[in-house]
Amino acid sequence: MNDANFKTLTVSIDNGVAFVTLSHGELNLLDMDMLIDLDRLSREIEVDEAVKVMVLQSANPDFFVAHADLGTIATLPSEPAPREEVLGWINQVFDRLRTSPKVSIAKIQGRARGGGSELALACDMRFGAIGQAVLGQPEVGVGIIPGAGGTVRLPRLIGQGRALEIILGCGDIDAELAERYGYFNRALPAAEIDQFVDNLARRIASFPLEALAAAKASVRFSGSIEEELNHEEIAFLKTVHSEPAKRRMAAAMGMGMQTPAMEKLCFTDIWGPLADA
Repeated sequence: MNDANFKTLTVSIDNGVAFVTLSHGELNLLDMDMLIDLDRLSREIEVDEAVKVMVLQSANPDFFVAHADLGTIATLPSEPAPREEVLGWINQVFDRLRTSPKVSIAKIQGRARGGGSELALACDMRFGAIGQAVLGQPEVGVGIIPGAGGTVRLPRLIGQGRALEIILGCGDIDAELAERYGYFNRALPAAEIDQFVDNLARRIASFPLEALAAAKASVRFSGSIEEELNHEEIAFLKTVHSEPAKRRMAAAMGMGMQTPAMEKLCFTDIWGPLADA
């Protein structure tokens, strides 16, 4: 992947993790240039065999993505244009993060309002720095509503009542409240967030892509409880018979798994020796 292709971000790939750093003007506004870059980025990462995890972060300590560019919003048509695709283009760009077999993590150390919040919501996980990260959906305050998934993804994540509090109240949500509501996976001290997200991303990237993709698809699958359980059963049995699973389960047994000594260890620390299995 050549980050010379991008105007608003840079990409660094290391051990299966693509660190994507947004760097676009004073505010990291979500405008057409950034959307075009995110579209190209998500397409390339989806098929890049060197990448299993993407960490989305910002070069600007004050702004992850301030919000969508109001000038761009003002040029939008009054109703969707006829299309063959199920989703409009912007929703296609964001939803690709959900449907991709690759794992996406938003690391937020500044403000992420409006379209910035919606970009983070489209990711698989979100982590925020205490005292720095700010989330919000302030669109109603300027007479519009969230238009890139905010009214859809946020209530599914935190419940309708809390989503309405955020969307209708148009207030800022700090990292600690965001964690309590479930808007963030975790709120972390500013001095610790880089190391935590780095360790998590690298640990996930050390696991077989087949298992990551199957687990993500099973968690995201939506249907009745019976349909979801059957979907999980099919995916589970398929992964059991995959070559990476056979190698890693054998290696784990060889290391002493299913013995008291092994089972008492912190499992966070045992995956390194299995990386080459």
